[in-house]
Amino acid sequence: MARIKIELPEKFIFSTDVPLYIQHINYGQHLDNAALLMLIAEARVRFFQHFGWRELDVEGVGIVVADVAAQYRSEAFHGESLHIEFATADFNDYGCDLVWRATDQASGREVARGKHGIVFFDYKARSKAKVPAAFRAKTGA
Repeated sequence: MARIKIELPEKFIFSTDVPLYIQHINYGQHLDNAALLMLIAEARVRFFQHFGWRELDVEGVGIVVADVAAQYRSEAFHGESLHIEFATADFNDYGCDLVWRATDQASGREVARGKHGIVFFDYKARSKAKVPAAFRAKTGA
């Protein structure tokens, strides 16, 4: 089976730092893979807040995560902080990819990279929605 390979953009448009607590660590004494996705979800919420939105209200529509891919690059440990960066890529009529990179804040060591494919969603109509023009404009698309 082919390994997942995620290409990073030249420029990220948002970053935030998230500390690693003991509950993020697994029996191998390093960052748990499920915890990584929770930390990325926290950073994703901050990404939307940075632009003045919530995941349930981006210019009147919300988002749903359609797919996730992650590529682990190194271990991360209790007490470290992850510097998480986001960029948008691969827009279509109804969504895009949120590409991310997580590095150790102190050393710059890359811990993981990945993408979340998002689809804009009208929760009242229970159907997909067009990407809001303001989202494209503010996120550099």
